[in-house]
Amino acid sequence: MPPTYQQAFEQRWRHLTRPHVRALAWLLESPDLLDPASPHWHGRVATLGPVAPPVAQWLAALEQDPLPLDAALGTKFYSRLGLYAEKLMAFYLARQGVLAAHGLQVRTERNQTVGEFDFLLRDGARLLHWEFASKFYLLDDQADAASFHHLVGPNLADTLGKKIRKTFTHQLELCHHPAARHVLPQPVDAAQALVKGWLFHPPGPQRPLAGVSPDHCRGSWMTLADFLAVPALDAQRRYVVMPRLQWLAPLKVRAATPDEAPFQPASIAAVDKAAPLTAAGLHAAVLERFALEMSPVMAATVEERDGWLVEVARGFIAPDDWRERAAVRRADGRLP
Repeated sequence: MPPTYQQAFEQRWRHLTRPHVRALAWLLESPDLLDPASPHWHGRVATLGPVAPPVAQWLAALEQDPLPLDAALGTKFYSRLGLYAEKLMAFYLARQGVLAAHGLQVRTERNQTVGEFDFLLRDGARLLHWEFASKFYLLDDQADAASFHHLVGPNLADTLGKKIRKTFTHQLELCHHPAARHVLPQPVDAAQALVKGWLFHPPGPQRPLAGVSPDHCRGSWMTLADFLAVPALDAQRRYVVMPRLQWLAPLKVRAATPDEAPFQPASIAAVDKAAPLTAAGLHAAVLERFALEMSPVMAATVEERDGWLVEVARGFIAPDDWRERAAVRRADGRLP
């Protein structure tokens, strides 16, 4: 049986333990969410390709001395995972010497915002425009698959179909807007989307997803009732509720006792230590989170290795009515 993505990541990057460095490594080496070779995208999907040995050595150096990366991220508290990922990618592109602009806004003469270029890149004499996203979607197997609206964000505010439509019909067309001529250093030669992320599948056989990379990073999702009914839950399995800023890379944190583990009522900020939970402990933690917000909770199944808790699988535990709420939002037009 081939190794899971988490096992392969740990085998290659076990020497990386700092959360920011691991997240950057994941952004650079993880499979693209959208398949660049699929005819769905007409060549408008970018890819980074394999991590070259000099880049791997650079990441190892950042593990030893993270000051350049920490300085680039600054002291800002990142509540939006997408912005955090974008800052990491900007740091990498700048260090590669290809970044011409990041977050370049386009405004009309009346100072109305038309849009923003995520990244403008130098490719020899060419200028490239990349729109960048890191997304997490649950597969709603009761929704229509033809429009990509069956892949739904955990908080029911987004679908992959909505993201694709916005990216390809608006953001990648920004260079053609008359107001863009005033801010671009030269005409854009190509505009593409670079999309990273994880897809979470419900229990049962997993079918191929048209336009999605066949080797995409994947997890599972189930309702809380389904989780409690899983017969495979055993006394040896341990879990960690995933802090949002550590959703990108497979989790690796120091094992802690319950007294040492930081208190995280909303599980947003990154942690360097966590206490492993039993199935009963995870159930209690999920209920505590649901009391604050009825939104799916991501948890990692972990193994303890040399004092570290290392992710071997991940999944969302959703409120029991998540599918029904998605169907209602879809029916009344609030969810595509």
